[in-house]
Amino acid sequence: MTPEELKSALGAGLLSFPVTAFDSEGAFTEGPYREHIGWLSGFGASVLFAAGGTGEFFSLAPHEIPAIVSAAKASAGTTPIVAGCGYGTGIAVEIARSVEKAGGDGILLLPHYLIEAPQEGLYRHVKQVCDATGMGVMVYNRDNSIIQPDTLKRLCEECPNLVGFKDGSGDIGLVRQITATMGDRLTYLGGMPTAELFAEAYLGAGFTTYSSAVFNFVPALAMEFYRALRAGERARTEQILKEFFYPFMAIRNRQKGYAVSAIKAGVRLTGFQAGGVRPPLTDLTADEERMLAALIEKAASI
Repeated sequence: MTPEELKSALGAGLLSFPVTAFDSEGAFTEGPYREHIGWLSGFGASVLFAAGGTGEFFSLAPHEIPAIVSAAKASAGTTPIVAGCGYGTGIAVEIARSVEKAGGDGILLLPHYLIEAPQEGLYRHVKQVCDATGMGVMVYNRDNSIIQPDTLKRLCEECPNLVGFKDGSGDIGLVRQITATMGDRLTYLGGMPTAELFAEAYLGAGFTTYSSAVFNFVPALAMEFYRALRAGERARTEQILKEFFYPFMAIRNRQKGYAVSAIKAGVRLTGFQAGGVRPPLTDLTADEERMLAALIEKAASI
């Protein structure tokens, strides 16, 4: 897939980040992962992201990522597969090359490891990764990696394979400046935790899509929310927010890291052998899983 083809695919519909299946010892387990990916690919997401944030990229060793990408590609049919990429610049370059060799269609460049960096450093980091691959690249603006409009404009001019901008900062003023400055040069992706809670605001700022974590276990409801959002059916989106997403948010907010742990619990409750989360995350308690199970049951009738 060319970068331009990936750019079009990113903007064509809802996106999602499948969880990474682990066995009881915490090792990647390909069979259950492929089963889950195959199921998800039937619900119409325009791109799936393997080994992304919800896929616990932060707990994966770089050498594990190509096998996850290969498994996703083998199970996703015609759905493009984008891989997580990150850490320091050298490691990110190696991951990008390994993903391309494994057959991935693109990479999402997550924030670099730990340290704050000036804009010139962020520019060099992103450019070196873009220069290392022929795949399409998306940058993820959040936490310690906030790329300013002038820096992003420079990267767009010098990196033809930079095709996407994902935001998890929540700074609507900044992202609106970016969409106004870059126009249709990039595809814009909402990337806040439980992105549906922010989707209306981001749509107004020029973001036509977002990555849905709950698509992992209630894909039909996630697709219905996206449809209603894009159709301007505000009463319907508010109904789904009140009956599903706000109660889900209450479970998610019970512990740090539950934005991932609750998704993985939902996948298990839906019948897939996803395993638990790796440290430093922790799984939901039994009581919390019962709360989530009741919400999943309710979702079928919303």
